[in-house]
Amino acid sequence: MARYRDPLTKDLFAWEPPKVSVGYGAEVTGRGPLDNRIARIIGQALRDARDDGLSRSEVARRMVSYLRRPISEAMLNKWSSEGSEDHRIPLDAFIALVHATDARDLLGFIPGEFGMSVIDSEYAGMIKLHLIRERKREIEAIEQALEREVIAQGRARR
Repeated sequence: MARYRDPLTKDLFAWEPPKVSVGYGAEVTGRGPLDNRIARIIGQALRDARDDGLSRSEVARRMVSYLRRPISEAMLNKWSSEGSEDHRIPLDAFIALVHATDARDLLGFIPGEFGMSVIDSEYAGMIKLHLIRERKREIEAIEQALEREVIAQGRARR
């Protein structure tokens, strides 16, 4: 007999910590030349936008509105194609693409190339607090060691 599960009761073991940093994983970026990996993340951002009901022509229109210069659907197609010889996206267009699609995972690519992460600003304070507390523990350990040393020297003089 199957057990009845209350749909209103949350499963404590199903909890996963929130995603702190942004970026696409290796399953999206893959390997190979830098320009191919950039094309892959652009393609993924455009597919994610399509899944959210945003066509490439609408993405292009939003980018035009942001940049105040021409961006076409054909340009998006070239930038997201690994086979295109002319598919390098300019930095300003990359920023406009993030604005147009709200694909914040794009932002993690460049820092990821240098072993760094992009975090949501709401987590910055928590990280800073953790680092301060960590440093405080280090200072307290140094203080205690010095205190023991001073006490030991005082006993040795007697």
